[in-house]
Order: sequence, then C-alpha cells, then structure tokens
Amino acid sequence: QVQLVESGGGLVQAGGSLRLSCAASGRTSSNHVMAWFRQAPGKEREFVAAISRSTGRTYYVDSVKGRFTISRDNAKNTVFLQMNSLKPEDTAVYVCAAGRGLLVSDRGDEYDYWGQGTQVTVSS
Repeated sequence: QVQLVESGGGLVQAGGSLRLSCAASGRTSSNHVMAWFRQAPGKEREFVAAISRSTGRTYYVDSVKGRFTISRDNAKNTVFLQMNSLKPEDTAVYVCAAGRGLLVSDRGDEYDYWGQGTQVTVSS
C-alpha cells in the first residue's frame, strides 16, 4: 500500500503563486508515475500534470502549460506542483495520485493510489 499526503493549498489572489507538495509513504518503490488532478465544485475530475519518477518526463494539460511545473524529489518520495500566474478558474481541490505504470498518463484509471486532496482557491 501507498499513502499520499498533500499540502500547500490555500487562498491566493489571481496572478499569485502556490507550491503544492505530495509526500508518499509505504511501498513507494512501485510508484513509477506521479500526477496531480483537480476537481472543481460541480465539475468532473481533471488531469493537471504527471511526471515519471525514473526519467523525469512530464506531461501537462494545455490549460496549465507555461504556468505550472511538476517536479519530484525521489530521495524524499515527494512530488511538487509549482503553480504561477494563478487564475480563478484554477480553483479546485488538488489531488495527488501514484501509478505503477511506466508511462505518464492523463487517465485517472492508470493511477492506483490517491491522496485526500488540498484546496486551492484563487480570488479575482
């Protein structure tokens, strides 16, 4: 089993920045891909970004390209999401996910473990 704990969410004004962290514990050696998803009230869960733990390859949804950066610290089993130039439409619960697959993916069913999420609210 793998446990994921997110932190770093909060309230920020439009144009501001936040850095989310996701700390993994347990059988982390099986986690080849880490990702962030988000879900806004009344909307479906949306893929945000993913990273391969071994190659560092990244993948982003178009709406965050150039503003968000996903990175990882394998020694600490932690994944980060640096979010800059935040917009009100980025408001959502951000959830960390870990998958045993080898390829970065935007599909939720490719991920095996999920955190509880952290709230990000961007005011206009």
